[in-house]
Amino acid sequence: MSAESQETLLRIEGLFAGHGGLAVVRDLDLEVRSGRVVALLGPNGAGKTTVLETVAGLLPSLQGTIDLLGQAPNVKRPHLAPRRGLAFVPDNRCLFQSLTTRQNLTLAARRHRVPLDLVFGYMPELVELQDRPAGLLSGGQQQMLAIGRALLMKPRLLMIDELSMGLAPIIVERLLHVVRNAADDLNLGVLLVEQHVRLALDVADDAYVISHGVVTASGHARDVAAQVAEIEASYLGQAHEAAPATDTAEKPDLSVATQGA
Repeated sequence: MSAESQETLLRIEGLFAGHGGLAVVRDLDLEVRSGRVVALLGPNGAGKTTVLETVAGLLPSLQGTIDLLGQAPNVKRPHLAPRRGLAFVPDNRCLFQSLTTRQNLTLAARRHRVPLDLVFGYMPELVELQDRPAGLLSGGQQQMLAIGRALLMKPRLLMIDELSMGLAPIIVERLLHVVRNAADDLNLGVLLVEQHVRLALDVADDAYVISHGVVTASGHARDVAAQVAEIEASYLGQAHEAAPATDTAEKPDLSVATQGA
């Protein structure tokens, strides 16, 4: 797809954002266009999640502008963001633990009447798990379900926070390729927060490296990948390799703000 045919879904200019009036992110510029996967890389505490939560309207910006699908984020009513075309998969996945896999998916698909086969095509592993409660799924299966549920909301922009949290690298690689394929097939824009630098850069079109709230490198993913050793050593301190390589079930905290219908 040519750059001319790609719609700008998210444009951030001069963003200052944080908690309690204190800026965690400073003077950030970032853009996501349709059909492109953008990786936001950096160590824990760098401000990556703050960026996503501010875009989603869960945090107010302190300064700067955010153009999200043609409008500013609605801080007063962030639960309406999915109706505008934003799907947000937070790091705790926000699944309904007592509901089955199929029930979780059906709730997401109901508004847009999207067939569940859309998700099963990308992640056939979920077919055999349809009757299993989400709380009994492994960590990797839960992440598949969370991503699948987001896709059924027919988003124009998909944001995923820490896709790899608690997962083995082989599971992370599988999920990243699901995201890549969905972006290509559905013309989605994707903003992906990740600590597995090399895996993320393999599937991303563009990348931003953030450290201490400031962008320290940005550009096409292949150009950023040329600096990957420096990024890992200087900015990430190999933190991504220190994460536990497990695939165990977790108990996400349900969040009304990210469960938009």
